[in-house]
Amino acid sequence: MPRPRKRLAGAAKPDKKGPAGKRTKTKNSGEASTKVKNSSPQTSTSENCGKNLSKYWLMKSEPESRLEKGVDVKFSIEDLKAQPKQIAGWDGVRNYQLVGWIVLISSALGQARNFLRAMKLEEKAFFYHSNCKEPGIAGLVKIVKEAYPDHTQFEKSNPYYDPSSKEDNPKWSMVDVQFVRMMKRFIPLAELKTHHQAHKATGGPLKTMALFTQQRLSVQPLTQEEFDFVLSLEEKEPS
Repeated sequence: MPRPRKRLAGAAKPDKKGPAGKRTKTKNSGEASTKVKNSSPQTSTSENCGKNLSKYWLMKSEPESRLEKGVDVKFSIEDLKAQPKQIAGWDGVRNYQLVGWIVLISSALGQARNFLRAMKLEEKAFFYHSNCKEPGIAGLVKIVKEAYPDHTQFEKSNPYYDPSSKEDNPKWSMVDVQFVRMMKRFIPLAELKTHHQAHKATGGPLKTMALFTQQRLSVQPLTQEEFDFVLSLEEKEPS
């Protein structure tokens, strides 16, 4: 049976209306897997940020169909809800920035992957719909399995196949997430951007939110202040 797909890449082109991410999803991988090694040396600031500062996250996925190397990378929060036990593997995270036709391996290389590796059981994340007509936060998920090797890096037919990654020393990781609930109302990117711009001037909670300061990352840490503020928006009328 074909597994559901979701796209969420470590660094990706911006959304049509703002920041974007990309990735694929696989259904719950209940098999026991060994925790991934820290196989890459570049784990400085970004990894430490995830480990030390964040217990909350924002994770991007594409809710509209789009083919990548013949594979539909669509995976919405509704697709997650439809999975057995409402659990899916968050795979396909990669960390290359595309600028024109040039692939740049920048200082951001490994950030999204390292954030995945920093995630702990039961931590909460916003499920963000990306690269679509109306990007924004659709719901909440939680981490139900910590980082383990991402199988897509070894599958030659997969859009996220990486021939340089070895099974005894994998480059890429994934986690399992479980649906928690829908937001009481969808929080669009445009509304978040309005608050971000205002908070830059006033020193408010979203002044340095990664959704705007590290737009290409599809897995982003949130401070508790940022998380609480965004969560409070669902109780208010759209601004």
